[in-house]
Amino acid sequence: MDTALFGNPNTGKTSLFNQITGAYEYVGNWSGVTVDKKVGQIKDSSHSLIDLPGVYSLNPLSDDERVASMALLNEDADQILNIVNANQLERSLYLTVELLETNLPLVIVLNMVDLANKRGITINVERLGELLGVKSYSTVARKGKGCDEIVRLFKDEPLETAASFKIDYGPEIEAAISKVLIELGEHDNEKKRWVAVQYLLNNEIIQHTLDQSFPSLKTVKQEIETEIREAKGYTLDEEIHLRKTAFIGDVVAQVTETEGKRKELSLTSWIDHIAVHPVFGIPFFLGVLLVVFQLTFGWLGTPISDALDAFFSGPLTTGAQYVLDQMNAVPFIQAVVLNGIIAGVGGVLVFVPQIFILFFFISLLEDSGYMARVAIVMDRLMEFIGLNGKAFIPLVIGFGCNVPSIMAARTIEQPKERLLTILISPFMSCSARLSVYALFVAAFFEKYQAVIVLSLYTLGIVVAILVAKVFSLFLKNEKSYFVMELPPYNVPQFGQLLRSTWDKGKGFVKKAGTFIFGGTVFIWLFSYLGPHGANVPIDDSFMAIVSGVFAPIFAPLGFASWQAVSALITGFLAKEVVVSTMNILYHVPAGETMANLLPQFYTPLTAYTFLVFVLLYTPCLSTVAIMKKETGSTKLTLFSLVYSFVVAYAVALGVYKAGQFFLT
Repeated sequence: MDTALFGNPNTGKTSLFNQITGAYEYVGNWSGVTVDKKVGQIKDSSHSLIDLPGVYSLNPLSDDERVASMALLNEDADQILNIVNANQLERSLYLTVELLETNLPLVIVLNMVDLANKRGITINVERLGELLGVKSYSTVARKGKGCDEIVRLFKDEPLETAASFKIDYGPEIEAAISKVLIELGEHDNEKKRWVAVQYLLNNEIIQHTLDQSFPSLKTVKQEIETEIREAKGYTLDEEIHLRKTAFIGDVVAQVTETEGKRKELSLTSWIDHIAVHPVFGIPFFLGVLLVVFQLTFGWLGTPISDALDAFFSGPLTTGAQYVLDQMNAVPFIQAVVLNGIIAGVGGVLVFVPQIFILFFFISLLEDSGYMARVAIVMDRLMEFIGLNGKAFIPLVIGFGCNVPSIMAARTIEQPKERLLTILISPFMSCSARLSVYALFVAAFFEKYQAVIVLSLYTLGIVVAILVAKVFSLFLKNEKSYFVMELPPYNVPQFGQLLRSTWDKGKGFVKKAGTFIFGGTVFIWLFSYLGPHGANVPIDDSFMAIVSGVFAPIFAPLGFASWQAVSALITGFLAKEVVVSTMNILYHVPAGETMANLLPQFYTPLTAYTFLVFVLLYTPCLSTVAIMKKETGSTKLTLFSLVYSFVVAYAVALGVYKAGQFFLT
């Protein structure tokens, strides 16, 4: 038995999914987190729960909304669990009414009742269920309150079928519905009535399907629209909308009590005076990031990473050497383990604490409700480049990984805006690049680590905006609208923060154990072998020969060594491999750290230029693959590979020349 989980964006839908299935999906306090349907098993039940993207109605505008609508049209679900925002009851019930019109078994979950109560709003949950003819429950999904009752409900199979739900749309609309049903030949089919209403509301999916199967319907609809316009003075869909909102308003009036004037959440209002201010909002956002980076690279992260680095280069290396000696391992095996695996993979793992700390604070900002404000603040700036604030959400997701960032672009309605967002997403500084930053800032900018990293993140956003502005000049303009509900600020749940942090960071650890491990061994082997045999001087290795061919290209940027070029080439596979490649190729002596060795090969200026290039150049292989899948175009994907390299080269060259000018 399949149950579809429907609700508006930002109503706690994914939190409820996690609570009643025991699974964990990504939770963010903004719309568009779920960009595809996810399936879990409800605890102690044979029911499968399908977590669908948040929608405001069943008339889809974007790809993620189409996923939700198609689940009903394709009959993927036998019954519906509808989560409703108690804090925005009237607006949430519009989707509820549309779902009720399908006449599928349905149960309502009234979520966020704690926030409604803080505003002095009390909702009679039982009365709401009675008026709509279904069972109704209340929860605070974020804290798990009331979720056990929902789990118990699904022990009974199946959900009780509700009484037939039907809104009286008035004689003109009812006559129009009857005409459509007659054309469909299913006058008494309750599901077909919902299809007819959606057809009259210009639901593009249903309209396309029915117009192909029933060509005469188009003419019938045109006649109906003319009659309604002449009789009522407005359009068919406006009349249906008015009837629905009138019905919903009556229901809300009967179930809602307000203690005097509605109370606003004072903390939310106070912080938002700055957080969403048109002038101070962006500086406030940058200030927040600066504090997060200072915690990550200074106060918390660096001491832990230094201790881990000392362990890898000291006791672990010494212990491994002792074990290998006792086993009489041949020199080749010793070199693989000590110079390849421990030096390469260990050089990446030392930055795991900093990455997890960063993800913890990003999760905290998401769950608190602040990240939704960032999208609002950035809306004006994004409008300048032909996008809107909604496009900034996938870009922020790119701070974790560019792959889900590109997938999250599905939430954007307009094809042009979606394509632009996909093309600029790789400029967002993902967590894989973080290990490279951490290595270089520790070596060259110890007192200004947070500022340097913040400058790189900011540069990525600025370059993305400028590139999108250029691209928008060549793409057809499409009018779009940005509507987002600002949730009240919440005190994040510590357990959920830890799960979210692990969910974001586990990919890095998995890469270190698989992809980076294999790549590191290959890189070491390529530097161990040469035309004249094995264990050759590293400058005579195959790696040095191949990379040396391309090294002159980077001479204008200040880093023309074959080792730097090798790191950039292997970075195409995964940006974390840049660090493991350097640890192998620069031959860090025992007891030393890579950060202590780098100043022999780079100056602070060339180090920063190198970081700028790593930030902007060709995205990793996984990002390229998902870009090909989401755009469906090989040409666009190849174009992205080329133009990002050109942009990276141009910006890095500008930074290097500017640095030379001001430092001489």
